[in-house]
Amino acid sequence: MNALRLTVGWLAAACAGRIVSGDPEQAVGDIATDSRSLHPDDFFVALRGARFDGHRFVEEAFARGAAGAIVEAGWTDTGADLKVRPSTAAIVEVGDTTRALQDVAHAIREAVGTKVIAITGSAGKTTTKDIIANFLSASYRVVKNKGNLNNHIGLPLSLMQLRDRPDVAVMELGMNHAGEISTLVAIADPDVRVWTNVGDAHLGFFASPAAIADAKAEILEAAEPHDVLVCNADDPLVMARATQFAGRLVTFGEAAQATVRSSSIEDRGIDGMRARVATPAGEGVLETPLLGRGNLANVLAATAVALEFNIPLDEVVERAATLRASDRRGAVHHLRGGVTLIDDSYNSSPAALARALEVLGKTSQATRRVAVLGEMLELGAHAEDRHRDSGRRAAGAGLAALFAVGGAPARALADAAVEAGFPPANVACFETSDSAAPAIAAAIRAGDVVLVKGSRGIRTDVIADRIAEEFA
Repeated sequence: MNALRLTVGWLAAACAGRIVSGDPEQAVGDIATDSRSLHPDDFFVALRGARFDGHRFVEEAFARGAAGAIVEAGWTDTGADLKVRPSTAAIVEVGDTTRALQDVAHAIREAVGTKVIAITGSAGKTTTKDIIANFLSASYRVVKNKGNLNNHIGLPLSLMQLRDRPDVAVMELGMNHAGEISTLVAIADPDVRVWTNVGDAHLGFFASPAAIADAKAEILEAAEPHDVLVCNADDPLVMARATQFAGRLVTFGEAAQATVRSSSIEDRGIDGMRARVATPAGEGVLETPLLGRGNLANVLAATAVALEFNIPLDEVVERAATLRASDRRGAVHHLRGGVTLIDDSYNSSPAALARALEVLGKTSQATRRVAVLGEMLELGAHAEDRHRDSGRRAAGAGLAALFAVGGAPARALADAAVEAGFPPANVACFETSDSAAPAIAAAIRAGDVVLVKGSRGIRTDVIADRIAEEFA
């Protein structure tokens, strides 16, 4: 199938821009926002942010062979004397370049026949996205977000892949403030929406988990009767809002009324999960190496989506058995000396940490369990209380050693663990991951099972990498 052909005139119409110069019939390549990665004939969008202004790089974009640039009104007057500005270069002027990027992405989405799946939730978005893409690739050409491009700029850039007319696009929608999902849903106009859960991630920006749920519920907006919502039957905050959806509900979980229901669940610790799954397409036994009930829920959500796309349940079961964790999202590494590293360092929240500690607690009693827990960010006024709750959970997880990394909230976690009966001699606190990495790596013993988890800003991936190097 031929890719969608874009021209200067098409772009201008898509974003309600004014062509200041250039031929409206000129074809353009990809849409780029980073002049450093731009290729000849690409079209540069000069985004303006709080700490950067893409208009400063228009000249560099032209020097790299850009076919043109989308700029904000008024820039043309100041940019007219650029030293590098090919005579054929097009300039499209708009009121807001970020909005223009979003409008172009939406226009591309509407111009092709691709089915779009959009995913929101406090945890599991990326893993669910990857599993859905895996399951659907059995029968369809599938694209998904590039890396973590899931916000008001990243999602439009990810949707540019639809120019090649794939069958399905699986897009995660990120947020940490109210109104953001609403913007992303309007851009993506999804056929299938997936709502994984409501947790306490980003609680510092909201008054309560219910307020987070209200913001996540923006995934329901502007739906048509033929649209589908796949949502978590076990999450009361999700289900209380799902009834507002204008389309068809498909649910997943352990609840008796779930469309895709798990039962006879067997948590195998670092060896993954096993469960019987009942669906409208039949029943089966599903096994996956992904860790914990949170990941089992992600697999169930993906199963529900796959069945909507007529993927046979047998194919789903077969693929579930071969899944691998996304990078630094519960990836298990078997290292020298029988050391097992659970690298969950991509991000953290109290709810996600509780699930990770539950997995760690399921490991063999013959091994030492070690937890390296980084501070959980974006909790605002709730930070100390939530960290203390997590410390008490850690004390009950059967750990041999606990390492806390970060500022005062991380120390509160460690203190709460000790207050709950954890031996003080087996707890250590570090201000930074850089200072913690060598000491923690030196403390690991043969046969240890080590969980490394923390918010991205704490950079616990540095510790995970140091342990992997020590026991390579």
